Amino acid sequence: MTGVLAPWLFGSPTPVAGGVGTGVPEAVLFDRDGTLVADVPYNGDPGRVEPMPSAREAVAAVRERGVPVGVVSNQPGVARGLLTYRQVDAVRRRVEDLLGPFDIWAVCPHGPDDGCPCRKPAPGLVLAACDRLGVRARRAVVIGDIGADLAAARGAGARGVLVPTPVTRRAEIAAADRVADDLLGAVRLVLGPGTGADRPDVATAGGRR
Repeated sequence: MTGVLAPWLFGSPTPVAGGVGTGVPEAVLFDRDGTLVADVPYNGDPGRVEPMPSAREAVAAVRERGVPVGVVSNQPGVARGLLTYRQVDAVRRRVEDLLGPFDIWAVCPHGPDDGCPCRKPAPGLVLAACDRLGVRARRAVVIGDIGADLAAARGAGARGVLVPTPVTRRAEIAAADRVADDLLGAVRLVLGPGTGADRPDVATAGGRR
């Protein structure tokens, strides 16, 4: 992806080694707003960044297994003149202050009418993140809170896990192959036993509901 319709990529350009163990994904990519942090529309203020419940523990559990972590995020506020590159980067840095460093960020700065290949539900962000990491998209997992996140995963050949919030539609929940009550539950679904998330006190739900 090149030119003005390419996503913004933040992170090391050096490919990261994939995950270890049979069935373990080579990368876990998280949606940002409503998944990792509270959804504040068009937020360009780092001071308004607030982690979602269990976000710290979930991301840490993935890192503990040696699996690269990334973020795939639509930021249409840029196209609408409500956000700048500097503001998006400032919020990114604040998220990393709170949750630790991510190996890759793939951000779509375009609007819904721009026809870009990266705005979710298109698969471009997932493909760009996997390409930068040097991992296979079909061995990656995308965790998000709405149907567009899972559609992007599906289009890239990756697996998806839905973590619903009050804005998630019933139809999106019904259509999801995997659903978890929270981020720790989602991580447990994709990493399996032997992770920091594999604790009996963590409430999770798998499959359709």
